[in-house]
Amino acid sequence: MDDELKAAFEAWQTDVLRPALERHPERKPTFTTSSDIPLERLYLPEDPAPRYLEQLGFPGQFPYTRGVQPTMYRGRTWTMRQYAGYASAEESNRRYRYLLEQGQTGLSVAFDLPTQIGYDADDPLAAGEVGKVGVSISSLEDMERLFRDIPLAQVSTSMTINAPAAVLLAMYLAVARRQGAELRRLRGTIQNDILKEYIARGTYIFPPEPAMRLITDVFRYCRQHVPRWNTISISGYHMREAGATAVQEVAFTLANAIAYVQAAISAGLAVDDFAPQLTFFFAAHNHFLEEIAKFRAARRLWARLMRHRFNAHDPRSWRLRFHTQTAGSTLTAQQPVNNVVRIALQALAAVLGGTQSLHTNSMDEALGLPSEHAVRVALRTQQILAYESGVGDTVDPLAGSFAIEHLTDEIENRALEYIRRIDDMGGALAAVQTGFVQREIQEAAYRAQQAAERGESIVVGVNAFQVEEQTPIEPLHVDPAVEETQRRRLAELRARRDPARVTELRARLAAAARGDENLMPLLIECVEAAVTLGEICATLREVWGEYQPPPTL
Repeated sequence: MDDELKAAFEAWQTDVLRPALERHPERKPTFTTSSDIPLERLYLPEDPAPRYLEQLGFPGQFPYTRGVQPTMYRGRTWTMRQYAGYASAEESNRRYRYLLEQGQTGLSVAFDLPTQIGYDADDPLAAGEVGKVGVSISSLEDMERLFRDIPLAQVSTSMTINAPAAVLLAMYLAVARRQGAELRRLRGTIQNDILKEYIARGTYIFPPEPAMRLITDVFRYCRQHVPRWNTISISGYHMREAGATAVQEVAFTLANAIAYVQAAISAGLAVDDFAPQLTFFFAAHNHFLEEIAKFRAARRLWARLMRHRFNAHDPRSWRLRFHTQTAGSTLTAQQPVNNVVRIALQALAAVLGGTQSLHTNSMDEALGLPSEHAVRVALRTQQILAYESGVGDTVDPLAGSFAIEHLTDEIENRALEYIRRIDDMGGALAAVQTGFVQREIQEAAYRAQQAAERGESIVVGVNAFQVEEQTPIEPLHVDPAVEETQRRRLAELRARRDPARVTELRARLAAAARGDENLMPLLIECVEAAVTLGEICATLREVWGEYQPPPTL
């Protein structure tokens, strides 16, 4: 800072601050973010002044700190994409059409646990889980029911599916073709991020090498046939939900992204042929300023990595486009209406951080699947932000805040240091296989839990400001008959399909899995011939085996 400002600051500390502290000491000796970044009492202009063009630039231009589009929400608002799916395809279809009628602008599909790990609804391992945490999809007929009366050529669909993502995408494309849609015009995203499954979520099937092959097969197929489809959503959300700090969320997400880019290049793809369709998925947590800075830091760091590390030349390859979901792990069963406030603050941080699409959690999700009323309140939260608050009328409105810029720099620098450590280990896959990433997240989660238990971290309604209460929200329940209906439908499907054709296709799939041809065309052929999700995944399990996680304790 210059001499005049320095003198004024010293005088303020002596004449104003010191007497105030003597009368009323601050609440804590130190203040930090969730990533243990110290927060100063206030921030002043740096000396020398930051290099504006190098660190911030203009929206829609490298290094994209201020946003990936020149006009951001002045052009159009973010996509309002409520994550939904439960019970049967018919029930979820009704919820989707309801949300579209209420003003939602994109679909986001939640699949049940058997679907996520590649089992049909009639598999013994699926018993008791069918339709419980998402929609049950075992066949192309289920997928057709899921999207009945929803024109896929006109909506953008996100599917939260990972290990069997290629199979679910094959089903989606087959349904779109039956609707008469042109594949080249389809818009949407599959999560398709297996590394974070090994790290934090656990819905993996295959070992890393074949799992990465499925991902790069999707990259190659979509580049040729579905060029507007986002082929992966590289996710920090689940690592954050598992306990990662904001810095770890950025670092581990981008380290995984580096691994995917390198895998695609090693498979013979040119970086600018697939990188424009990479997308990301982050959480929005409670520390408002840190979360805004986190999104800005991630965008800038990714732009630099793609431009300088991978020599990408297409500016679209430098852009980090991301979806955000508010933080389910911060929601409480105690005083659940308080969650509306938490969700609104988190959503506002995502918007101020420049998200491209947003899911707002429902107030009752700590109690069970969201009710229709709670989902509507969550959607209205986004609509109030978009149409009443004015926060989208100026691009990156908090840019230039001394605190925001300091936190943006600090998060970028700390995340880059993590990435360097992971590089030294041999990359993200090696860091996962040794348990390094898992241990870092576990330790961060433990520290956060200890802080809450000691009362150092206040959770309103849980460790402070409690009240005697009866839960005022009736959770949504899934009818157990859904499982029996799915079993019956699968039995009917198997009875009327061509068994010789199924046997032939499964044999061809096994042979292709042992080779190196792109599996996507064959997967589409399989689902169109009524080969089920479970049968496809069982065939691939026989060839590739299953992943066994390393010990991390």
